[in-house]
Amino acid sequence: MVRCVLLPLVVACSLVGSDEPHKHVTATAKNDAAAKMLARLKSLAGEWQVVNGADEQNGKTLVSYRVTAGGSAVVEVIFPDSDMEMISVYHRDGKDLVMTHYCMMANQPRMRAQANDDVSRLVFQFTGGTNLDPAKDPHIHGGVIEFVDADHIRSEWDYYAGGKLAEKHSFQLERKR
Repeated sequence: MVRCVLLPLVVACSLVGSDEPHKHVTATAKNDAAAKMLARLKSLAGEWQVVNGADEQNGKTLVSYRVTAGGSAVVEVIFPDSDMEMISVYHRDGKDLVMTHYCMMANQPRMRAQANDDVSRLVFQFTGGTNLDPAKDPHIHGGVIEFVDADHIRSEWDYYAGGKLAEKHSFQLERKR
């Protein structure tokens, strides 16, 4: 009996909005800062490699970006298919662009982008996290993604330990062809 009730519900839910998954987004939401920043992140879809990296990095994908969830999120995979693989997920939360970084240190810092209509530079600030005490545990605490052009980006991420900046991790990336 439960199957008879659930099956039509599942079919109905899968059909709703199947033609246009973004139809529910209003014109105002499409033009707010978070929507513009997310659209800029979506433009990164593909694989990226280090510019002027060590020989063992040349030609290897350092970061890949994929648009998912009906266009509502961007998944960033850092060091794909390695023991150091990490994932960050970017998405809107109302009028904010937020991200969660699933780190190899087994913690999950959350960040919010500073609202900005200039989408050539996205600045993320720490807002909390799980499996970490920011006053003492090492974690990524904030960062910047700078769009140089369609095929080049720079990013710099703040690594905190003991409640303060321990080092900065910087990457210059180019789109793999």
